[in-house]
Amino acid sequence: MESAGEYDYIIVGGGTAGCVLANRLTRDKDANVLLVEAGGKDDYVWIHIPVGYLHCIGNPRTDWLYSTQADAGLGGRSLIYPRGKVLGGSSSINGMIYMRGQAGDYDHWADLTDDASWRWDKVLPLFKQSEDYYGGASENHGVGGEWRVEKQRLSWDILNAFRDAAQQVGIPKTSDFNGGDNSGSAYFDVNQRRGIRWNTSKAFLKPASRRPNLTIMTGCHVERLLIETSESGPRCTGIVFTGGGTQWQATARRETLLTAGAIGSPQLLQLSGIGPAALLQQHGIVPVLDSADVGGNLQDHLQLRMVFKVQGVKTLNIMAGNMLGKMQIGLQYALFQSGPMSMAPSQLGAFAKSDPLQATPNLQYHVQPLSLDKFGEPLHAFPAFTASVCNLRPTSRGHVHIASADSYAAPHIVPNYLSTEQDRSVAADALRLTRAIAAAPALKKFAPQEYKPGVQFQSQEELAQAASQIGTTIFHPVGTCRMGLASDASSVVDSTLRVIGVAGLRVVDASIMPYITSGNTNSPTVMIAEKAAQMIHAAWK
Repeated sequence: MESAGEYDYIIVGGGTAGCVLANRLTRDKDANVLLVEAGGKDDYVWIHIPVGYLHCIGNPRTDWLYSTQADAGLGGRSLIYPRGKVLGGSSSINGMIYMRGQAGDYDHWADLTDDASWRWDKVLPLFKQSEDYYGGASENHGVGGEWRVEKQRLSWDILNAFRDAAQQVGIPKTSDFNGGDNSGSAYFDVNQRRGIRWNTSKAFLKPASRRPNLTIMTGCHVERLLIETSESGPRCTGIVFTGGGTQWQATARRETLLTAGAIGSPQLLQLSGIGPAALLQQHGIVPVLDSADVGGNLQDHLQLRMVFKVQGVKTLNIMAGNMLGKMQIGLQYALFQSGPMSMAPSQLGAFAKSDPLQATPNLQYHVQPLSLDKFGEPLHAFPAFTASVCNLRPTSRGHVHIASADSYAAPHIVPNYLSTEQDRSVAADALRLTRAIAAAPALKKFAPQEYKPGVQFQSQEELAQAASQIGTTIFHPVGTCRMGLASDASSVVDSTLRVIGVAGLRVVDASIMPYITSGNTNSPTVMIAEKAAQMIHAAWK
């Protein structure tokens, strides 16, 4: 085993959070930082063209290529489970939607951890700190930060009509989803700069890469954490990784920071002897710390994609349905970085309540001027739109467990979608609400006809069954290293993100969320990294 050197901090994973941490920690010129990433550089052209996510998801150059175990809640189906394996992580392959969630999400975290610094009014300055908002500085938005936020570069008549229809059934229009209350409908803001994807590698890592106190190693697979035990308890002292056909060891003088995401972080903890003892022993791993919920508490937003055929209106299905249309779309992007190739996967959003008793919206819509049977397949030959709706606060819980002591073996991912009666009921109500929007006067002129799941599903039980048949991930896994009180056996990290029971180790990514945020999860992960950097600086100043 070769030595890769000694550093003050080692960051394991160059994804969304890892890029932010690398930038912030190397502002201290006296701190030497190593960032290790399993994937390569983000120099693949399709990363940067917004519609290029179609070429990045399912591509071993940029995706871990995970899949879930067969899920009873989905009729025994297994799903692809994309996670970014490249600098920028999932910010390099995601839908680019800038969404913070609801104020109550963070207030709830603060209550659970008994730490008021996680409250909305305390984390809002962190969101603003990294933000460069196209609309200028305000009470809720910042300018001059690295994380560029822009409005989308096109609109669609069919989406405008959907927005009007949503208003007619009681979902108001809004101008901003990111002020703590995301009720209503609007076109999503996106992480782009002039029609080009703006991932965390470009935003945060590239400016820091010129600093002499940052070392970036790509194509390096971390096998395990180095854990030393003593009378005072276990301590993480570094990592073992493989790169270029050589096994390396790197040592951390201060801390090792695990930023491998909601799948990779619990997997690495378990491979290093930190996790449910019985699981570790099953795979021949000697437990260092019996931490029962490492890999537990998996939460995700399950999207239900309803498709409606329409008439007399432009959709992408028809625009891109012939060679001339494709050439026009390509030329529009090449000349102006606009048009359909600049589109986020979803353009219009709406936040609504599945029933009036909900205190805040518990449903999110991603509405698209296109349709297809499933991801990766061709667009339909008929004009249609897709209204994807998800339950923002699912009660179903899954897990991520190692399947082997081999660090190269993918873990078992078990989401347990729709495993509670509450989630099944919300799913049925969500489909009913979507039908109500489609039947509203504003859409009537386009004669929407339900194509998927189909009008044969009518009763509450039938609609829940339809959800089981059409449900798929919207790529928001969180919670597998949950933050909480040290006295709570289900907590993996405390409110400073230190791994409970192991010194010198923090987890800084979406896995620490005790409850999933009410919206897309990428920008909350940026905020988590901003907060972690502040806490780390405070601990070592």
